Amino acid sequence: MALYDRDYAQQRAFGYESASRGEAQIVSFVKETYKLFAASMMAGAVGAYVGVPMAGTIAANFWLLFALEIGLIIGLQFVKHKPGINLLVMFGFVFMTGLMLAPLLAHTLGMNGGGTIIGNAFAMTSVVFGAMSFYAIKTTRDFTSYGKPLMIAMFVIMGFSILNIFLGNPLLHVAISGVVVILFSIMVIYDTQNIMNGGYETAIDGALALYLDFLNIFTALLQLFGIFGGKDE
Repeated sequence: MALYDRDYAQQRAFGYESASRGEAQIVSFVKETYKLFAASMMAGAVGAYVGVPMAGTIAANFWLLFALEIGLIIGLQFVKHKPGINLLVMFGFVFMTGLMLAPLLAHTLGMNGGGTIIGNAFAMTSVVFGAMSFYAIKTTRDFTSYGKPLMIAMFVIMGFSILNIFLGNPLLHVAISGVVVILFSIMVIYDTQNIMNGGYETAIDGALALYLDFLNIFTALLQLFGIFGGKDE
């Protein structure tokens, strides 16, 4: 059951007191969501920091770690209403995403100006994420009905990404990364509006949605900046 009434704005017949209580619940829900999002960013950064020195080991055990990562996100759906355990599983998953990002970070750091490339990718991701969040709040256009086409687009991109694992086409890789940036920029708008309108059952759901949007934009930009902005030593 949601933490607040998703249709509170249409239920004015219940009176001013009820509306005020609904608004207070929404404000509380949004604050909790963004607190968890900020904490997730830190947990992911810790995972990346821990993972970079052992990037080779992580790459060698990619599929095992990936299975663990998927297991955590699936398991979270069963414990997200259990205080304490839900946060433990959530931060475990986020930590794993940072760990899985470590090989790409280590590869980028091995390039000329690798640190600058990572910094620029993170800064650009922050700008894109902030701009899309601001637009989501200010626009009168409703993006919450875009869920189905966005999911279809994600599955199409996943399909091409898997295909390119075997093809190894650098141009296709660039195209996929560019589309990922665009798609997840739209996802920021979609997820932000859903958080504001009560589209997520728990603050954990909303926080993870935002975190994964940020992570996918950052990863795609890092790959693009690494291709166009650096040369291997």
